[in-house]
Amino acid sequence: MRPKQLRLILTFPTTMAAMAMEQICLARGIPGRLIPVPTSITAGCGMAWSAPPDARAQVLDAAQEGGICVDGLYELVI
Repeated sequence: MRPKQLRLILTFPTTMAAMAMEQICLARGIPGRLIPVPTSITAGCGMAWSAPPDARAQVLDAAQEGGICVDGLYELVI
Protein backbone atom coordinates (compact mmCIF):
# COMPACT_ATOMS: atom_id res chain seq x y z
CA MET A 1 0.00 0.00 0.00
CA ARG A 2 1.25 3.49 -0.83
CA PRO A 3 1.89 5.91 2.04
CA LYS A 4 -0.66 8.73 2.21
CA GLN A 5 0.53 12.07 0.89
CA LEU A 6 -0.84 15.43 -0.19
CA ARG A 7 -2.10 15.30 -3.78
CA LEU A 8 -3.66 17.76 -6.21
CA ILE A 9 -6.95 16.27 -7.47
CA LEU A 10 -8.82 17.48 -10.55
CA THR A 11 -12.32 16.22 -11.27
CA PHE A 12 -14.13 16.29 -14.60
CA PRO A 13 -17.73 16.33 -15.84
CA THR A 14 -17.14 13.41 -18.24
CA THR A 15 -14.90 10.41 -18.67
CA MET A 16 -13.80 11.83 -22.04
CA ALA A 17 -12.46 14.95 -20.30
CA ALA A 18 -10.55 12.81 -17.78
CA MET A 19 -9.01 10.75 -20.56
CA ALA A 20 -8.11 13.90 -22.52
CA MET A 21 -6.34 15.21 -19.40
CA GLU A 22 -4.34 12.00 -19.13
CA GLN A 23 -3.36 12.21 -22.78
CA ILE A 24 -2.20 15.84 -22.66
CA CYS A 25 -0.29 15.37 -19.39
CA LEU A 26 1.49 12.26 -20.64
CA ALA A 27 2.41 14.03 -23.89
CA ARG A 28 3.88 16.96 -21.95
CA GLY A 29 5.63 14.87 -19.30
CA ILE A 30 3.50 16.31 -16.50
CA PRO A 31 3.49 14.00 -13.48
CA GLY A 32 0.28 12.37 -12.34
CA ARG A 33 -2.19 9.61 -13.09
CA LEU A 34 -5.88 8.85 -13.42
CA ILE A 35 -7.49 7.57 -10.23
CA PRO A 36 -11.02 6.80 -9.06
CA VAL A 37 -12.61 9.90 -7.53
CA PRO A 38 -11.91 9.84 -3.77
CA THR A 39 -15.01 9.18 -1.67
CA SER A 40 -14.58 12.49 0.19
CA ILE A 41 -15.51 14.44 -2.98
CA THR A 42 -18.05 14.02 -5.78
CA ALA A 43 -17.68 14.46 -9.52
CA GLY A 44 -19.65 14.13 -12.72
CA CYS A 45 -17.65 11.07 -13.72
CA GLY A 46 -15.84 8.49 -11.63
CA MET A 47 -12.31 9.47 -12.68
CA ALA A 48 -9.94 12.16 -11.45
CA TRP A 49 -6.39 13.32 -12.21
CA SER A 50 -4.01 13.04 -9.29
CA ALA A 51 -0.74 14.99 -9.37
CA PRO A 52 1.85 16.35 -6.95
CA PRO A 53 0.78 19.75 -5.56
CA ASP A 54 3.92 21.39 -6.98
CA ALA A 55 2.72 20.53 -10.52
CA ARG A 56 -0.40 22.70 -10.07
CA ALA A 57 0.58 25.39 -12.59
CA GLN A 58 1.60 22.83 -15.23
CA VAL A 59 -1.61 20.83 -14.79
CA LEU A 60 -3.89 23.87 -14.95
CA ASP A 61 -2.05 25.29 -17.98
CA ALA A 62 -2.38 21.94 -19.77
CA ALA A 63 -6.12 21.77 -19.03
CA GLN A 64 -6.67 25.33 -20.22
CA GLU A 65 -4.60 24.97 -23.38
CA GLY A 66 -6.25 21.62 -24.16
CA GLY A 67 -9.74 23.07 -23.69
CA ILE A 68 -10.46 20.51 -20.97
CA CYS A 69 -13.36 21.32 -18.65
CA VAL A 70 -12.41 20.84 -14.99
CA ASP A 71 -15.25 20.43 -12.46
CA GLY A 72 -13.22 20.79 -9.30
CA LEU A 73 -9.73 21.28 -7.93
CA TYR A 74 -8.80 19.86 -4.53
CA GLU A 75 -5.78 19.19 -2.36
CA LEU A 76 -6.27 16.01 -0.37
CA VAL A 77 -4.15 13.62 1.63
CA ILE A 78 -4.76 10.28 -0.05
